[in-house]
Amino acid sequence: MPSASVPPVPSGGDTADRGRASSAGSSAYWPVPLVRAVPLLVTAAAVTFSRDHSPFVGLVSFGVAALVGGLLLTVGVLLRLDDRSSRTLQVVQGVTTVVAGAVALAASAAGLAFFVALVSGWALVAGALELVAGLRRRGRSPLARDWTSVGVLTLALGVVFLVVPLDYAQPLGGVEQIEGELTSSTVLVGVLGAWAAVVGVFLVIAGLSLRWQTDAGHSAGGHGAAGHDAAGRTDAGPAGRRTSTSTSTSTDSSIDPTSDEGQHA
Repeated sequence: MPSASVPPVPSGGDTADRGRASSAGSSAYWPVPLVRAVPLLVTAAAVTFSRDHSPFVGLVSFGVAALVGGLLLTVGVLLRLDDRSSRTLQVVQGVTTVVAGAVALAASAAGLAFFVALVSGWALVAGALELVAGLRRRGRSPLARDWTSVGVLTLALGVVFLVVPLDYAQPLGGVEQIEGELTSSTVLVGVLGAWAAVVGVFLVIAGLSLRWQTDAGHSAGGHGAAGHDAAGRTDAGPAGRRTSTSTSTSTDSSIDPTSDEGQHA
């Protein structure tokens, strides 16, 4: 009867090699989240410290962040990301973001309705692309969690822009009798700034985490290889000594009877 074939069991070295290869493929990507965070944090600061939350300010702020951030994402992905399917999705996202930013800057005086339509449309498309990229690499890449989180936050931005009514207006007043009113433009520009701050900080943490994980992985890999080599040498020593002792004993036993026979003869 033909013997049943047993599938080979991957050795610890093969598993470690695959883990190191996956880590190495992701480690080169760590600067991309950091450079993506820069325009977002600048936009968040500009919106926070600006008293003017008009649609014009919103379009200009979004336009600058999207144009610069999209360019950085596209170039960074092309230079730093090895996975082809994820790279395609990220490049499409980057190009879409660049186009949205250019349109926002070109039509910065278009008004509130255009601001809402542009930002919500971009957020839904870009968020979906990043979310799909993260879900497709889930469990296979440390980048999947970051892409999924940013995708969800961007989709949430688009939903908020669609939910807030365009004609929303609420007098401030209150106990302090603050003059003015809270409009949909004020709310939406503030939400855009808050989203930029949250995603920017998240990307900084993600980039630094990838960097630290890479350094830790290289350090652990070096110690593991050294320990394996030392263990091999340690095992080889006693085995060699045992073999040598056994050979000597066998040689002695083969010589002694011969000597006795010679004496008897």
